[in-house]
Amino acid sequence: MGKFIGRRQELSALQDLYDRDGFQMAVVYGRRRVGKSTLLREFARNKTTIYYTAVRSSSEWNLHALGKCVKEVLLPELSNMDFPSYEELFDFVGKQAKEKRILFVLDEFPYLAEQDASLLSRLQKAIDTDWQDGQLFLVLSGSSISFMEDEVLSEKSPLFGRRTCQLKIKPFNFWEAGEFVPSYNPEEKAICYGVTGGIAKYLSFLDDSRSLDENIQRLFFRTSGYLYEEPQNLLSQEFRQVSTYNDIISAVASGRTRLNQIADLTHMNPSKVSHATSNLIMTGILRKDYAITDERNKQKVRYVLSDHMFRFWYQFVAPNVAMIEVNRGDECYEHIVKPRIPDFMGDVFEEMCRYYTIAKGTFPDFPCLITRIGKWWGTNPMKREETDIDVVGLDSIRKTAMIGECKFKNEVLDKKIFDALQERQGLIDHHYRVVGYLLFSKSGFSDWILEHSKDESIYPISLSKMYDER
Repeated sequence: MGKFIGRRQELSALQDLYDRDGFQMAVVYGRRRVGKSTLLREFARNKTTIYYTAVRSSSEWNLHALGKCVKEVLLPELSNMDFPSYEELFDFVGKQAKEKRILFVLDEFPYLAEQDASLLSRLQKAIDTDWQDGQLFLVLSGSSISFMEDEVLSEKSPLFGRRTCQLKIKPFNFWEAGEFVPSYNPEEKAICYGVTGGIAKYLSFLDDSRSLDENIQRLFFRTSGYLYEEPQNLLSQEFRQVSTYNDIISAVASGRTRLNQIADLTHMNPSKVSHATSNLIMTGILRKDYAITDERNKQKVRYVLSDHMFRFWYQFVAPNVAMIEVNRGDECYEHIVKPRIPDFMGDVFEEMCRYYTIAKGTFPDFPCLITRIGKWWGTNPMKREETDIDVVGLDSIRKTAMIGECKFKNEVLDKKIFDALQERQGLIDHHYRVVGYLLFSKSGFSDWILEHSKDESIYPISLSKMYDER
């Protein structure tokens, strides 16, 4: 078993709950491959644990398999006994946990509940009548975000009000992702984060004893690679009309960021596109972006791929399937993909810089207490052209702001970039006063930037510094 990485806050929250007296119920959910099961298995170490991962099968099959897990942990001498119903199984587990803390994990819980519409009510009854006075720690975990939020956590659920903790597991941030490839330099770590989207399963396949190029070629550009067909596999697990979702993601990956643009390119009814994009947002593949300080402007809404791995796949793998299928994937990567990775990393680097800013946005690092982070885009009335500001950090209390520019290029960031950023300071909400300029660069800064950084409220932050300052 490999080294367990990250998830310190999640482990701490679960352990804190475990150490409390009485019945506890945690709901753990998040998109597929994000690392929920790895987290729960790490948490379960050295604990009396019933751990069952449900499968897409009949209710009877799951009941039998769950019963087998229960007996192996609590009463191995009765291995031939079957539980005729969930009620009897829950009753048995509750009696064993009257005085002793038992961890009861139902992983991929939606597979259980979808086969038995009454299971949620049966769990409710067990919690309210048998488990409430005992020491059972119940964990319900699932990859279907819509099911976990609508059927388990919402007010309409029979289990509403029973949970004592809920954790939505998100992809790793760029710092945590870097721990999977400790021998890589900051640029290589950033690219690993970009092409995997911070998803734990994908990061676990990276081998930092090999070169970055080898890893990307092996995972994406060979028919045997784990990520070669991964987006299609995920879509087929989540949706019935895979082609519809595939077309919408392709449109967004090509730069169509508005609903009408997506509908025009895909030749779909706008209402159908709207429904599908809502589902893609729910699964964490898409997100809606709003221009910070201008969120009420409905003209400033963008649909973007929040999953960087999907964006990488649709930009570079999908168009080159023919070459990969005839074993020319390495050549495709070397001559077509690799030269374009800096451009691909532009959006990834911006997101990293915004995360860094909100994580570090306090005194004495910055001249204001940053409470909100985002990006601004729109028209510059002075120049009558479209423009944007990569990083906008707002101090909502003092009405001050810091704005920033991000460059993932093989050239130093110079005075020209700072001057252009300074010119755009008046574009965000006039209620905010700009008190500092954040300059993020992969390749460092010109002498002028370094010399004037203190006098001009410039904060030059290199990629190396971003990784060093975790």
